[in-house]
Amino acid sequence: MNQNIIIKNISVVDKNVSPEDHCDIYICDGIIKKIGIAPDDSSAFVVDGTGLTAFPSFFDMHVHFRDPGFTHKEDIISGAAAAAAGGVTGVLCMPNTNPPVDNEETIRYINDKAASTGIDVYQTACITSQMKGEKLADFDMYRKLGVKAVSDDGKPVKNAELMRQALIAAEEKDLLLTSHCEDMDIIGKGIMNKGAVSEKLGVCGMDRASEDSITAREIALAGAAGVRVHIAHVSTEGSVGFIRDAKKRGLKVTCETAPHYFIFTDEKLEARDADYRMNPPLREKRDVEAITQAVTDGTIDCIVTDHAPHAAEEKADFEKAPNGVVGLETSFAATLTYLYHTGKISLGRISELMSENPRKLLGLEPVYIREGCTADICIADTEKEWIVDPDKLHSKSHNTLFKGVKLKGKPVMTISKGRIIFSELS
Repeated sequence: MNQNIIIKNISVVDKNVSPEDHCDIYICDGIIKKIGIAPDDSSAFVVDGTGLTAFPSFFDMHVHFRDPGFTHKEDIISGAAAAAAGGVTGVLCMPNTNPPVDNEETIRYINDKAASTGIDVYQTACITSQMKGEKLADFDMYRKLGVKAVSDDGKPVKNAELMRQALIAAEEKDLLLTSHCEDMDIIGKGIMNKGAVSEKLGVCGMDRASEDSITAREIALAGAAGVRVHIAHVSTEGSVGFIRDAKKRGLKVTCETAPHYFIFTDEKLEARDADYRMNPPLREKRDVEAITQAVTDGTIDCIVTDHAPHAAEEKADFEKAPNGVVGLETSFAATLTYLYHTGKISLGRISELMSENPRKLLGLEPVYIREGCTADICIADTEKEWIVDPDKLHSKSHNTLFKGVKLKGKPVMTISKGRIIFSELS
């Protein structure tokens, strides 16, 4: 049985509660029983919420826990711990593990290992068998096992007709199809954004056409079939334009981005540090501005991390290192710092982007801080300033591009189903 909890004098982010109001939250047997003045309960654990804010816990719908097959980088247990430290109680894992997630045994292994973590770990399964792009995997089996989405993440389905069939099949099985929009032939041997910085460094670049062309293709295919498609980790001005236009035309297109795409440019790569390399790559100022605008005007539906751990020795060589950065423990703080504290979006909009919308897209019940709801709560100090120290991250891997960056705002407690699974409060 969960210990009862009383959170005293806290600000609440919920459409039904004014953010200026401060109240108590009484949690009994994992359920929010009272918002207002908490009843007397001498057995309850009391949290002083003065100066703090309660958010519906976050859901990151694009993470890599590397389990099975690459557990030296991350595993389900360490990934869940990183999620909890970031105020996240639900994640959607990508399928490019070893073996890839296209079979019942692997899906059950992940579900069983995640069961005790306190984090709802949902699985994306492969669009094509073994992610080879040759034939569709068994979508019927996926749905029966609770899979919520399909993707060949890390690359698109190269054959457009196979992709069209996949979009239709996913719609029939109520699976969200997520596309990693990068044309691998255009990318070639590129390791970062193609532009002035890549030329300066003398390395092969990834032309933005790689992302824009596949984004346009997926929208065209989904639009012609009348089905939905979700565009992963949008990073370019061009892709934003295609998506905004598609939404105006009423097409069933949704998308996500990650904090680094509305914060940093490819100038970070001048340090020749592979911790600033990911797929898609950091772009240019006009792209950062376009992504920021798309977050603020509603074009972008979700903020995710694309949490992609790699061991330090793998990231040591700038030109040979694999692409990817961790982000679960910095995503909320970075969004607060660069979007909320700069007046671009509200706390309510952050909750939509990081909690409500991802769950809705996957057909899950949204989390709210309301009486009668399950207690899934992130308690945050939105004013707390801290410097990101990679060595203090809960992830096995510390390849964060926010290393040494001062952020303003931080989760200080995470409650999952009425149980405290992370706390920095004394």
